[in-house]
Amino acid sequence: MASREAQEYLAQVRAYQEAAIGAAGAAPTLADMRAGADAVMETVGTMPDGVSIEPEDVDGLSALWCRPEGARPDAVVLYFHGGGYVLQSATSHRKLTSHLAARSGCNVLSVNYRLAPEHPHPAAVDDALKAFKWLQTKGFAPGKIAVAGDSAGGGLALAMMLAAKRDGVAQPAGAVLFSPWVDLVGTGESMDSKAGVDLMVQRHALQLMASMFLAGASVDDPLAAPLHADLAGLAPLYIQVGGDETLLDDSTRIAAKAAHAGVSVRLDVFPEMQHVFQAAVGMIPEATDAVAHAGWWLSEILG
Repeated sequence: MASREAQEYLAQVRAYQEAAIGAAGAAPTLADMRAGADAVMETVGTMPDGVSIEPEDVDGLSALWCRPEGARPDAVVLYFHGGGYVLQSATSHRKLTSHLAARSGCNVLSVNYRLAPEHPHPAAVDDALKAFKWLQTKGFAPGKIAVAGDSAGGGLALAMMLAAKRDGVAQPAGAVLFSPWVDLVGTGESMDSKAGVDLMVQRHALQLMASMFLAGASVDDPLAAPLHADLAGLAPLYIQVGGDETLLDDSTRIAAKAAHAGVSVRLDVFPEMQHVFQAAVGMIPEATDAVAHAGWWLSEILG
């Protein structure tokens, strides 16, 4: 049974769906979607004590450092926010990334990659790889850099690792993926079987964002939809997903495919939880527990 706090949180999830995504046949404007998504994110989660936030310029990309007290100097987490490649920012996700920093004991660099439709695929992937390389110019060895992301940001973390493999760039230490979006068509069985319980993500919203993101590119491009990629050679993955998500099968299928390719994978499914429930960290115990597990895993793979 979901906690009382989690059940109360569902009211905010409904508000997010209405403000940031709309309903089939009644989608808000792009400006309204962005404003609504940011407004609702301000009501979700808490800021942890002992974490400072600093702006950074990453080779022309704006970013935020989340620096916990006593952070280890030799390792870092590179974070990519969610929002369907269209919405949100490092600022909207600062509470989640700050908790992740505190729990991992590492500084987290959250990057504002370019968004669609102004900058369609592969702009986000190019920016993600740029940020990964930038950290290396600052003295961080690839094996001391972990990547993380939620939803589209989870898919982007995977795409960045695939782009690094393509270019002969060393892999990061590993990746934490919160409800990664890896199938832009929505072919998973859970798109239908979980439609009645998922209060946040439905097929019409995914199709709208995928269309803006792809701008005519192939839905099978593995750097846009990593479910279609050859995952062999990728760094270890830790995937978390809610049990009440339409995107549940994105996580289960990418985990299975990675395992078959010889990648070390951990998959945790949190019963009754919604899409990227981790954003409610500090508000609901399930989210706080999930982020704690992610932080521990990051600290382990970073040595």
